[in-house]
Amino acid sequence: MTLELGFIHRLEPGASEATLLVLHGTGGDENDLLPLARQLAPAANLLSPRGKVLENGAPRFFRRLALGVFDQADLKAQAANLAGFVRDAAEQYGLQTRKIYALGYSNGANMAAALLLLHPELLAGGVLLRSMLPTEPEKLPDLGHKKVFMAAGIQDPMIPRASVEALAQRLRQAGSEVELRWQQGGHQLYPEELLAARAWLEKTL
Repeated sequence: MTLELGFIHRLEPGASEATLLVLHGTGGDENDLLPLARQLAPAANLLSPRGKVLENGAPRFFRRLALGVFDQADLKAQAANLAGFVRDAAEQYGLQTRKIYALGYSNGANMAAALLLLHPELLAGGVLLRSMLPTEPEKLPDLGHKKVFMAAGIQDPMIPRASVEALAQRLRQAGSEVELRWQQGGHQLYPEELLAARAWLEKTL
């Protein structure tokens, strides 16, 4: 763990040129998803920052006003802040900037989606686990050649199905190649969808 570059974070070097930007859910931290990230992408570099926003003491990547209602000004400011961190970290650690993919869960997946929509040059794509449309960009970015894997729960009480579909639609309209996988289940993750995410990463990275 290090406090450098403006975020508490961890870097776990890997054997490949690809890097996963690992973004935890509400209440997680920079350690939370590292075992899962290593399981899904055994050879990748893992760059895992801790969200700076606290909600009743629980770290998040941006503020929300209510369940599913996001503080848009804070989301955009935090996304810009995180994008700057990723650029600085890539330079400091010698990461290939064209091979950085997000791996996010819940709030972290929503931040990954925001980065794709607001800072499209930053990521090559990503795995978004339990994400929804976090913001409506004024203009759709050019996401041509970027690939995104989305995993959503049909019975997820926290994420409306319409918002999941809206995110997939915006990404596709922007030119991204999106694989959206629906799971019989709720907000938690299931082994079969993690196997699908690993297979997607194996062919994508």
